[in-house]
Amino acid sequence: MKTVGVIGGSGFIGSHITKQFLDNGFEVKVSATDLSKKEKYTHLEKLDHSDHLHISQLDVKNKAQLKSFIKDCEIVIHGGTSFQLDVTDPQKELIDPTIKGTENFLEVISKSHKVKKIIFIASVAAWNTNFPLPAEGKSASDIFSEVDTPFINKESHPYAQAKFMANQTVNEFIKSHPNLDIEITSVSPVAVFGKSMSERDDSTSTGLQFLIKNNLAPNRFVKMLFDTNAEFAVVDVEDVAKGIYNAATISGLHGKNYLLSSESYPVSDLSLMLNGKQPKNQPKIIYQNSMAQGELGIPFRPVKSTLGDF
Repeated sequence: MKTVGVIGGSGFIGSHITKQFLDNGFEVKVSATDLSKKEKYTHLEKLDHSDHLHISQLDVKNKAQLKSFIKDCEIVIHGGTSFQLDVTDPQKELIDPTIKGTENFLEVISKSHKVKKIIFIASVAAWNTNFPLPAEGKSASDIFSEVDTPFINKESHPYAQAKFMANQTVNEFIKSHPNLDIEITSVSPVAVFGKSMSERDDSTSTGLQFLIKNNLAPNRFVKMLFDTNAEFAVVDVEDVAKGIYNAATISGLHGKNYLLSSESYPVSDLSLMLNGKQPKNQPKIIYQNSMAQGELGIPFRPVKSTLGDF
């Protein structure tokens, strides 16, 4: 039985990833920043095959803890950067821990003799920090795919900038270690929606769905969504988890970064669907998903179905 380590495996996306690996016969190690906060991970203990679940305390900035966490893992999923919109000190809260955590992790795994596969959960921001607004030079309806040049705007949200820079750190590491005996693959989900597996109320993703449903704008980012009626690309959280599982168990994907996306709708239509009503517009495929469908075998779920679950 192989062992997988899931950094961030009790969060909104991470919980679904943990379930995928448990359901497929893996020993699963999940990180927790503080083991005393059991409310963060007790929902995982109710999953099928939870006798193969192990919760370990981990600070991603601590190299000694990282080394201990991965020592018996063949596969490691790195999803340790939480989706965060409300920020007081962007450098301290997002940029420094994201970049330093990525650098520490890469240093540790480069010395591992056990790990053979790494999946980084990046973000659509690794391709376009303006998301959901278009990258420079594109209109709101222009398609974006893995052949496009990644775009960063220094005025973008700090979370987006941090994810972009972390992805660049991974790319530079891959280029500078051509003989590394580890396969590294990234996935870049658009807005991840769907039903949470836990009763936690601190998930930004589920909170964003609540705000859009109820037309509430407590911060500048959400206000921008309403003011522009942005074309918002959505992907189902279960599809993201399946994509990550498949990326982790399919060989020959080294250095690739897959966009994970279903359909795009104006935010006003997302609000209608979250309230059980029909959208006024037909869905578009703006962020392309053909590479993920073809190489990861993911048939992406329609957004109507995803929002119906929420």
